[in-house]
Amino acid sequence: MPRTAREIIKLLKKNGFVKVSQNGSHAKYKNFETGNITIVPMHKGDIPKGTEDDILKKAGLK
Repeated sequence: MPRTAREIIKLLKKNGFVKVSQNGSHAKYKNFETGNITIVPMHKGDIPKGTEDDILKKAGLK
């Protein structure tokens, strides 16, 4: 089930990630405990499944 950027950000924040910067339509989130960094595209609508999987993998949540 594809998720929106808002849903992914909510999941990241729940797992200790904090927004550290934003460049255009892409926001960078970091977990200072684990050191994991991931970038979330802030686009409307659903994020493609492959992109979602990559975001969660880089965040260490998958």
